[in-house]
Amino acid sequence: MTSRLAVIGSPVAHSLSPLLHGAAYRHLGLDWVYDRHDVRAGELAGFVDGLDASWRGLSVTMPLKEELLALADECDAASLLTGAANTLLLDDGGTRRVLNTDVVGIERALRDVGLDAADHAVIAGAGATARSVLVALDDLGLRSAVLAVREPARASAMVTLGDNLGIELDVVRLVDLDQVVDGADVVAWTLPNGIGLHQPLPFDARTTAVALDVTYQPWPGPLAAQWFEVGGRVASGRDMLLHQAVRQVRFFVSGQSEMPLDDEPGVEAEMRAALDLV
Repeated sequence: MTSRLAVIGSPVAHSLSPLLHGAAYRHLGLDWVYDRHDVRAGELAGFVDGLDASWRGLSVTMPLKEELLALADECDAASLLTGAANTLLLDDGGTRRVLNTDVVGIERALRDVGLDAADHAVIAGAGATARSVLVALDDLGLRSAVLAVREPARASAMVTLGDNLGIELDVVRLVDLDQVVDGADVVAWTLPNGIGLHQPLPFDARTTAVALDVTYQPWPGPLAAQWFEVGGRVASGRDMLLHQAVRQVRFFVSGQSEMPLDDEPGVEAEMRAALDLV
């Protein structure tokens, strides 16, 4: 039986995951089918309950990452810490195993541009991806951060996470982002597609801080575009997507996200080549 997988969320038509996963499974010689399905908030449990035995797993994106964790029989530490997961493996016994691969994807993207440590960051957004950014930066030694959000009342989960990690966290409104980015080692943009960055950010911040823009389609995202204007360092949402997808492929193939794939450099090269075509 051919194994089936998909990326689910809403909206999901822009997702590049089918390109990445398709390239990986072809290189590995696996006759697996990877599609996309639009699944809205509140619909995840019904969708998963309706999957038959041909389904191997799911990649899960907005707005379903918190819902996925609630369905889990087993989860990893990153999912518990962030309160969100993005990967579901359905094993033969019916156990629902979930992971958060966003954290490692973010950390790898930052290290790709030479960032090995961070003391202070500014993060735009307060959703599941923002929480993954905070955990990834904690692994790089972060001590303080400013959270720039549209609605400060919705930042409570991030504030709680900061307390749990021992990170000093201040909250400001997104319209004040240009006032708080100076002195940051990292400025991160985690907001959904369609939300613009209308004020120019200070030149000094763009030339000294690393920009992490989790946008991947269309690219560049609003934060990355300002950094590219001055030749600043940018950790790409596409690189984050690639690195987290490699961990998903590992998990779907072997059930172990820490076990490298056979010819993993070749698999990653094929995935990157597919991404570069878009």
